Amino acid sequence: QVQLVESGGGLVQAGESLRLSCASSGRTVSTYAMKWFRRAPVKERAFVARIPWSGGNTAYADAVKGRFTISRDDAKNTVYLQMNSLKPEDTAVYYCNAVTVGMDYWGKGTLVIVSS
Repeated sequence: QVQLVESGGGLVQAGESLRLSCASSGRTVSTYAMKWFRRAPVKERAFVARIPWSGGNTAYADAVKGRFTISRDDAKNTVYLQMNSLKPEDTAVYYCNAVTVGMDYWGKGTLVIVSS
């Protein structure tokens, strides 16, 4: 089993930055692909960013490309999402996801609110 706990959300103004963290416990996730998703009010959950177990070839949703950066520190069992130049449309609950063959784990999310 893997437990994921997101943190770092909060209320910021447009243009500011936040760094989200996803701390894992239980099994190591060093061989898992790690992803961030978000769910905005009255919208479906949407992919934000992905980083493979090797740490290379990251991928981003078009809406955040160039503003968000995903990274991982397997020594700390933590994945990060650095969010810069935040926009009101980035307001959402952000979820961490750990995936490997046959296994898929989710955190409970952290709320980000960006005011205009």
